Amino acid sequence: MRGVVFDGERAEVVDDLAVRDPGPGEVLVAVAAAGLCHSDLSVVDGTIPFPAPVVLGHEGAGVVEAVGAGVTHVRPGDHVALSTLANCGACADCDRGRPTMCRRAIGRPGRPFTRVGRPVYQFASNSAFADRTVVKAVQAVRIPDDVPLPSAALIGCGVLTGVGAVLNRARVGHGESVVVIGTGGIGLNVIQGARIAGALRIVAVDANPAKEAMARRFGATDFLTSTDGVRELLPTGADHVFECVGRVELIRAAVDLLDRHGQAVLLGVPPATAEASFLVSSLYLDKSILGCRYGSSRPQRDIARYAELYRAGRLLLDELVTQTYPVEDFAKAAADAEAGRVARAVLTF
Repeated sequence: MRGVVFDGERAEVVDDLAVRDPGPGEVLVAVAAAGLCHSDLSVVDGTIPFPAPVVLGHEGAGVVEAVGAGVTHVRPGDHVALSTLANCGACADCDRGRPTMCRRAIGRPGRPFTRVGRPVYQFASNSAFADRTVVKAVQAVRIPDDVPLPSAALIGCGVLTGVGAVLNRARVGHGESVVVIGTGGIGLNVIQGARIAGALRIVAVDANPAKEAMARRFGATDFLTSTDGVRELLPTGADHVFECVGRVELIRAAVDLLDRHGQAVLLGVPPATAEASFLVSSLYLDKSILGCRYGSSRPQRDIARYAELYRAGRLLLDELVTQTYPVEDFAKAAADAEAGRVARAVLTF
């Protein structure tokens, strides 16, 4: 079986992986497509510490091949999009509808894979960069067969995180103003989330001017190459500013750009030890800084909702897929993603 394995020093495509059968409450999925997210590259460069060896990938879609005992919501042959959220479903946070806060879904990497008889870790409870993967049943969400799997793959991370941050965490209101710093895969989904929410002004900020056309396609009303120009467009500041890059100076900029009662939402991932600073006085007048994990999503509900928004023409997915690559071309896909040549590279199996 093929897969992309990071051994602690480099990532490479191998063909000698094996994955175990699904146990009770688990699903075996034949992966059809998987998006290459910056988080995968962050494991390789050390920004996200993770034990090795590990099969990368966490944004995938495919076809159910087998189910374990007790699984009834999907069956072999169903098309599914995968989430990374292996929540327990029984703790207080799950019961409150906050599965992203489930402590059993965080920091408990399993090892369902083997290579040459040795166990290999699973990244983000998912490992979509493999021909097959085993996930908890709660992570497999059935989607209509007419949603193309390369597009559906992107729902499981980029869309859940970006659109979810707007609708679930910030709860952007109709007619409000939004600034989005960084227009990569997450930023574009924040932009279209703001459009779906009915934001009146959506200002996209990215140092690369070549990204303007795509940002406007997803719903940006304005495009700037620096945060310096935001106050000319929004003199009193923005209702919501989303930082999607993961740089501490941009976090400070996000806070400084807020209007009264504004929210700065942090989606970018800086190094684990990074510290940001801001003027304490800048938070008075009911301003706030919000962290956001995985779009504060409820995947079984939200993935199905986003698939229907796509079918209705309101959510853009096909446009996110800049280029597809056979899994053997992982190195080229990673290089294109690092260079900013693609909104989302998608590996196919």
